[in-house]
Amino acid sequence: MSAEIPHANPIRGRFNSWLLAKYEDDLHEEMGPRKAEHIGSLAGTVIEIGAGNGVNFRYYPPGVRVVAYEPNPYMHDRLRASARTHGLEVELRTASAERLDFEDGAVDAAVCTLVLCSVPDPVRMISEVRRVLKPGGRFFFIEHVAAERGTFLRRMQDVLLGPWRYVFEGCHTNRETGTLLEEAGFSRVEIDRFTSETMPPVVVPQIVGVATK
Repeated sequence: MSAEIPHANPIRGRFNSWLLAKYEDDLHEEMGPRKAEHIGSLAGTVIEIGAGNGVNFRYYPPGVRVVAYEPNPYMHDRLRASARTHGLEVELRTASAERLDFEDGAVDAAVCTLVLCSVPDPVRMISEVRRVLKPGGRFFFIEHVAAERGTFLRRMQDVLLGPWRYVFEGCHTNRETGTLLEEAGFSRVEIDRFTSETMPPVVVPQIVGVATK
């Protein structure tokens, strides 16, 4: 993400919004229980990075204040519709998530699903999330990650990186996001690994977890 909002390409922007909508139910079936467990327990002010079409809005409990960062303008209509459907008060911001417009320790929790693969500077973004979280605040994430080095899948991820990044607006097939989270300075990072049965084959290695400030 950047202040200039890179997701402004009218073809790719609309395509990715449509694609997420098309597979929303499949992703809900596979990842919904994990999301419901963690997102459903949040309270106070929550920031969601890369909220997309608002696919996570169904999991938030009543009364939570959600500040959604989403730079792709072609997702905004679906995002707002999802907020209305689920009766959720959402404040939409298109500013860069690599420079969150909150003071230190102002946020109760953060949510980020299938987004850290795409940001130009994930280290900076994770650092910003940690900065704005209150002590003890939780950062819930689900991300596709690089396969183990030396495997056939990792070689395919490396080969397909260029075209994949172009089509999916900066998405990296081979980013070692779990390591970035573990090295970000949180007091505790819990990560579980699983293999998706829904995602395209090149990005089936997944992690889910919580980083606590």
